[in-house]
Amino acid sequence: MSSPDRLVYMANQIGKFFTSQGKAVAVPGIAEHIKKFWDPRMRSAILAHLEKGGAGLDPEVKDAVMTLRKTGA
Repeated sequence: MSSPDRLVYMANQIGKFFTSQGKAVAVPGIAEHIKKFWDPRMRSAILAHLEKGGAGLDPEVKDAVMTLRKTGA
């Protein structure tokens, strides 16, 4: 499993791709990408990182991970 720092980096890289599209598109796009392409262990780890404050996550990425938490992904 990836370390929290590595997951934060990866999630923020995904976020950078979507950011130019505006927050209304970026947040669901990031969440969908993580849901589709990340291993369940990776998703669990990023959710656990969020529960500890989500240090290092860019704002749109943090919102996207919160969305995943709310939907139970």
